[in-house]
Amino acid sequence: MKLSDLPATPARPFERLLAVSDIHGHGEGLDLLLREAAYDPSRDQLILGGDYIDTDPATWSLLGRIAELTAGGAIALPGNHDLKLLALPPAVRRPAEARLGWLRELPHCAEAGGFLFVHAGFRPGVPLERQTLRDVTEIREEFWYAGEADFAGTGIGGRTIVFGHTPTFKLGAAPGSVWHGERRLAIDTGAKHGLRLTLLDLTNGIAYSCSTAPGRLYGDLRRRRLDVSASGERQAGTGAAETALSES
Repeated sequence: MKLSDLPATPARPFERLLAVSDIHGHGEGLDLLLREAAYDPSRDQLILGGDYIDTDPATWSLLGRIAELTAGGAIALPGNHDLKLLALPPAVRRPAEARLGWLRELPHCAEAGGFLFVHAGFRPGVPLERQTLRDVTEIREEFWYAGEADFAGTGIGGRTIVFGHTPTFKLGAAPGSVWHGERRLAIDTGAKHGLRLTLLDLTNGIAYSCSTAPGRLYGDLRRRRLDVSASGERQAGTGAAETALSES
């Protein structure tokens, strides 16, 4: 896979910027959250942050749904789980063969609304055009603990970076919650781990989420106010109020 020198950008103006990452096969949960957010591809820009599938081949069909969303204007980024398909023997990856060409062409990061989106993060001190595919889909601690100064002059600094890959509870957030630090917004809220899948409306500061726990799969639908802007500053007047939209 060849990395583009520049992040993918929206093809047309949009009214709302939405983002979700680390779906790990929970396509029904994804569609539920898109409905709750009233996603409209004609006016909304959706960024999909990777790890659409999991190791179970039964989840690989979700790539078709992601490709369908990109055909409607969404921007999809590759995750490390998705890229693992490319290294599998042809006989093993056959259920996903039709999507491998599409997967190889995905952009490594995206930029919209003052935010920079990536699956895992960026290596500090390395210019954007020299970031490796392995780093943008697998990096962890080196990225988490880097400060804004570490990205000066790289084409990366100055924007809030929205990333997945690392479940937010490993960063110190409450299980199933979004984590934010200095110009960092982590949105893998643990769908793979039976916690929550989250869709963010970054324009209005709203997080929609549902449970992925086996006992209440796609139930416990919630809406929570966020307090982070693209500049990394806290937004005045936005608290942590959370509303249960449905119970299961």
